[in-house]
Amino acid sequence: MAGYFISGTDTEIGKTLITLGLMMALKNVGMKVGGMKPVASGCSRTKEGLRNEDAIQIQTYCDTSNSYDLINPYAFEPPVAPHIAAREAKVLIDLEKIKICYEQISSSVDAMVVEGVGGWKVPLGHRQSLPDLVSVLELPVILVVGLKLGCINHAILTSEAIRKDGLLLKGWVANEVESDYSTVDASVEYLSANISAPLLGHIPFAKTPDPAKIATSLDMALL
Repeated sequence: MAGYFISGTDTEIGKTLITLGLMMALKNVGMKVGGMKPVASGCSRTKEGLRNEDAIQIQTYCDTSNSYDLINPYAFEPPVAPHIAAREAKVLIDLEKIKICYEQISSSVDAMVVEGVGGWKVPLGHRQSLPDLVSVLELPVILVVGLKLGCINHAILTSEAIRKDGLLLKGWVANEVESDYSTVDASVEYLSANISAPLLGHIPFAKTPDPAKIATSLDMALL
């Protein structure tokens, strides 16, 4: 089974859109696809419990019917770092529980796409952080780089951190998150030469991004 973990240089840089786009791209090549967002902050209260908009979107793109709690086993209401939200809720984020949910979904699909939370080094507890989750799931990483001021520094540092953590950076995606970022081409050129992983796609800025269009911008041959 193919599997990928979507991380990013920061929060609000399009991880969910790239997750959905990759799920669609995998479907386009004939794969049955599942997805997860194991940990989510900034959830809304509903009759069914806490729900995260990104996780709901991922659920709708899955080819199998899975309960929300499988796709997003840890949902927190305040839009703060997950380890702080978990502490306030008196909840311990259990990586083995996440792995069990992952294995249950992945048992009936050909490919899994798992979206992270925040940036690469986000803490998930007192002595664990996002890289520990990726290690438990044994997934290669796809890094989403939000093209904006400061992105070169963030992208280089993140790509180096992924490798130092002993994990595989499978590729990266350049995502235009601002309509007026004037050095897009120069930034992508520099990052392409200095990140030791292939550029999987360059996503142009769009006011209403379409995962189907994003799917066509990803080079699946590189995966």
